[in-house]
Amino acid sequence: MQIRRFIEGDEAALFRVRQSSIHQVASRDYTREQVDAWAPHDMDPALWRERVRKIDPFVVVDGGEIVGYADVQPNGYIDHFFVAGDHGGKGVGSLLMQRIHEEAAALGLTELSSDVSRTAQPFFLRHGFVVVEQRSPVRRGVVIPNALLRKSLVPSAVRLPAA
Repeated sequence: MQIRRFIEGDEAALFRVRQSSIHQVASRDYTREQVDAWAPHDMDPALWRERVRKIDPFVVVDGGEIVGYADVQPNGYIDHFFVAGDHGGKGVGSLLMQRIHEEAAALGLTELSSDVSRTAQPFFLRHGFVVVEQRSPVRRGVVIPNALLRKSLVPSAVRLPAA
């Protein structure tokens, strides 16, 4: 597997990753109504292209196929974090999380945060995030529960030497 920055032309593959992640995996923790409101099949392709280009994600490629993507914004917010439905448990998420932490260090960030689905919360907790607040956002008139998670980061220049 390789990780790289998003390039124009990746948009359709990222949409497929997001859809499969939500419809195949998150559907274990959400109702059909919630999944369809969160990841509708009729999303406007122009709006999707604009959204993906704006977040400028990292992309994981395996055998020429995009199998995951995630971003971290300059303020430390992780907006998207998705692994293709058929690639769970293969290290894609860990590779993305490692790259997010590398980017956070390069940006000098002291904190990461994200609004995380019920499905992804155990993964984020294993990576040192803590639940700050349970939330109930509404999309297309449907409540889709998630939680605000945060992780404090210690800048490398401030780390104490090992004893």
